[in-house]
Amino acid sequence: MWNTPLCIFLLICVASWHADASQQARLREFIHSRRTSMDRSSNSAHEPRVRATATSRLRAEYSVTEQANLKDADKITALPGQPNSVSFGQYSGYVTVDGNNGRALFYYLAEAVTDASTKPLVLWLNGGPGCSSFGYGAMIELGPFRVNSDNKTLSINEHAWNNEANVIFLDSPAGVGFSYSNTTSDYDKSGDQRTADDAFLFLVNWLERFPEYKGRPFYISGESYAGHYVPQLAATILSHNMNSATRTSLNLQGILVGNPYLDDNMNTKGMIDFLWSHAVISDEVFANITKSCNFSLSDSDSKACTDAMAVYDSANTDPYDIYGPVCIDAPDGTYHPSRYIPGYDPCSAYYVDAYLNDPEVQKVLHTRTTKWAGCTDLHWKDSPASMVLTLKFLMANGLPVWLFSGDFDSVCPFPATRYTIHDLGVAVTEPWRPWTASKEVGGYVQAYTDGLVFASVRGAGHQVPYFEPEKALILLSSFLKGMLPTNEKGQ
Repeated sequence: MWNTPLCIFLLICVASWHADASQQARLREFIHSRRTSMDRSSNSAHEPRVRATATSRLRAEYSVTEQANLKDADKITALPGQPNSVSFGQYSGYVTVDGNNGRALFYYLAEAVTDASTKPLVLWLNGGPGCSSFGYGAMIELGPFRVNSDNKTLSINEHAWNNEANVIFLDSPAGVGFSYSNTTSDYDKSGDQRTADDAFLFLVNWLERFPEYKGRPFYISGESYAGHYVPQLAATILSHNMNSATRTSLNLQGILVGNPYLDDNMNTKGMIDFLWSHAVISDEVFANITKSCNFSLSDSDSKACTDAMAVYDSANTDPYDIYGPVCIDAPDGTYHPSRYIPGYDPCSAYYVDAYLNDPEVQKVLHTRTTKWAGCTDLHWKDSPASMVLTLKFLMANGLPVWLFSGDFDSVCPFPATRYTIHDLGVAVTEPWRPWTASKEVGGYVQAYTDGLVFASVRGAGHQVPYFEPEKALILLSSFLKGMLPTNEKGQ
């Protein structure tokens, strides 16, 4: 069952920027649904399986001809306010994943800056659950553009991931970002299983619309609650590819997940350890929490644990980057960073919100006219407590799994990922060592048996491509090459 201290923790975990109040509202509803609506079976770890419902729905969707005819309509000539120097291809639009209910997912494709026809395909998923991969992943983190503070113009992201790959950003599930359903009851059925099924159906139909990507090396990446999304989608793809009757054109080659939310109890334990070791909570509070809480999957924690967890005050800090600036909301309705760091603006969510609600922008993106929001309040129905069995399934079937953590994040911190890696039972093959970015330590990395790699990113918060874009791009490049990031000794 869901532990009360975990729910308190989630009030500051799996959230987003201070500027986005809608995510806080969504998160409260998510916590409530986990505590009151889910049965125990939905929270337990489980083996991945091929889902018959997804297979039958897949066969009922669009034909090759119908999808192919839609590609040209998805072409973006230019986004409003984008620089004149842009030469890479851009596409966006909808792919229907349930024709009966009218459920459709929105995507944005940024093709590679060079050699797009030979570069791999990467799918990016933001977490939440319920937050927009396009609004956050593409427009704030790793996409080709950043929205300027005038809310109208775009600047080039020099460390965009489409320097290394063709990148799809998927708003998932339906009801998030620009994705929607014509059957409003669909939104009350949101959960991990539906999200994986729909993302799978999106991909196989999208490949019919873009057949040039069939068989291309394909990778899935994401962050935060995508620690659930990415492994479960990968398991769905592998399961179908092992079944000759449902084999797909998805040439899945690996997954890469940043600051992943992998295990409920280990994430809570890791968060408390991180806060104590980074001087956010006192020795006394830490001692009381560790005495009162067992962080066990099988046991429910006590009221003493709940009270102990509720004591500390993190004050006006960003839990996603405990050393970073915050966005200050002034009494006159304006906002500004508490301090300035080159290339990083904690008020970015405001700029993105204004830009994506511009009717001209929505027209160019081929979206329905809508009130866009970064995150959506969904009644989440199923969420396994741990991804350990799913990760074991992926690694047992030869899929490389790379995990990375910004080391300033208290939300899904690196100790939590380390605890889950320990539970995977893997052995070290290449010991912990530094890797280099711009002639200094970019982080540390370690390799394990069964294709597992864990890397830290020095000085980064929860959204690594947002806080440290150059280092994130180095990690992506290394991942795609299947080689650990290098350590340039003597620099």
